[in-house]
Amino acid sequence: MPETAQVLPDPRRWKALAFIAIAQLMVVLDATIVNIALPSAQVDLGISDGNRQWVITVYALAFGGLLLFGGRISDLWGRKRAFTAGLIGFAAASAIGGASANEAMLLGARALQGAFGALLAPAALSLLAVMFTDAKERARAFGIYGAIAGGGSAVGLILGGFLTEYLDWRWTFYVNIPFAAIAVAGAFLVIREPAVGHNTRGLDIPGVILATLGLVSLVYGFTRAESDGWGAGATIGLFVAAVVFLAAFVVVESRVRAPLLPLRVLTDRNRAGVYLSLGLAVIGMFGLFLFLTYYLQIVKGYTPVVAGFAFMPMVAGMITGSTQIGARLMNRVPPRLLMAPGFLVAAIGMLILTRMQPDSSYAGVVLPAQVLLGLGMGTAFMPAMSLATFGVQPRDAGVASAMVNTSQQVGGAIGTALLNTIAASAATTWATSHAAQAGTLGKVAFANQVAVHGYTAAIWWAVGILVVSAAIVLTLVTTRGPGSAQAAASDEDGEDGETDAPAIPVLAH
Repeated sequence: MPETAQVLPDPRRWKALAFIAIAQLMVVLDATIVNIALPSAQVDLGISDGNRQWVITVYALAFGGLLLFGGRISDLWGRKRAFTAGLIGFAAASAIGGASANEAMLLGARALQGAFGALLAPAALSLLAVMFTDAKERARAFGIYGAIAGGGSAVGLILGGFLTEYLDWRWTFYVNIPFAAIAVAGAFLVIREPAVGHNTRGLDIPGVILATLGLVSLVYGFTRAESDGWGAGATIGLFVAAVVFLAAFVVVESRVRAPLLPLRVLTDRNRAGVYLSLGLAVIGMFGLFLFLTYYLQIVKGYTPVVAGFAFMPMVAGMITGSTQIGARLMNRVPPRLLMAPGFLVAAIGMLILTRMQPDSSYAGVVLPAQVLLGLGMGTAFMPAMSLATFGVQPRDAGVASAMVNTSQQVGGAIGTALLNTIAASAATTWATSHAAQAGTLGKVAFANQVAVHGYTAAIWWAVGILVVSAAIVLTLVTTRGPGSAQAAASDEDGEDGETDAPAIPVLAH
């Protein structure tokens, strides 16, 4: 195995980080900003109640199904080229979405947004992985990236509320265009991708087809479970198809010469632990965004703008956890001693939310819960984002980055379906057993009590899921310093007999 190439760091890497962060913020914002605008868009375009979910679902299907493909494309084309193409395509799709004259046009635009987002997201993360190789600088860079990845969704709620309430729902799409224009300009003027580490072995077409079909079936299966039930024939059929396609994908990847997802990326226990714990943690996070949004707007009567601002303590906690706790300690303690406590602190915050009642005060319940959730998730996400690409060969950085996004996307789909189903079932059961209280409490008060009981029942599950995430981290994430990670990189080199690309330098704890 050759020695790791000594490449001088790009003097403009911090400026590049600013533009990468803008692109990442745009993608993360889009996950929630459209949710706020959906009721207005539904009325304007005459979308039925049965079809409105497709505005969200079609984006999730395209994004989740094409992430691995997008990650490998960035390894083939080059990350800068994929990053720029993703930005331009995402902006064009956003313009189409804003100008939509009917339901079909809007759904098509959302599918295109998802497809180009699947190209953009892994390219952005893998650019960080190959540009920031110094341990201290990498910690700071991923701290900023982690804060944006974690807190951007809440910012999307605020921005979406403002745009919908004071301008028009179409601006929740148009707002992406200036973001993309700034990031594209920065990509051309500032970003310089290191010359090493491109994958020139061609594209694994069978792998692309099987991975896309498998991930789309999995994401859509959870979507159908939410609407049709877990025992519905279509739901079961989709899950069976997902298992078959993904199992076939693993078999193909173990045999082809140029796999879409080299299994060496997954067989490292540290990266496997990161992917699994992040996916589960995102399920838990949906317990916050989904039900707290409903609670603040429906039960407490907050306007969209006020509800968006009500999430700011969590955003502040995310930024503090990522940049002040995670980034400062990542080079001093093993990653698991940041990630596991972070998930447990977030679980405590979620536990506070189980005390919610219709008349609970914001300061007494929601505020402290959000602070703990933000601090915990920010502290955990920061080393997780960085560790997910450590030890991989530069030629695999794009697909390893795509796996981070894939785990979160699948986790989000599971979270939406699973927690919504739990909440709905718990609410129905409670309403049936307490039907006598309906006359005493009044129709609105009883409905609020039913809804809150459903929310808290689902949030209890979210607490448990975050505890499981912490346990997975403590079990699988065992790296302590550069020696163990470097050894992992060496194992990857030996696995396929290739030595054409230097290993990405690893953290020093």
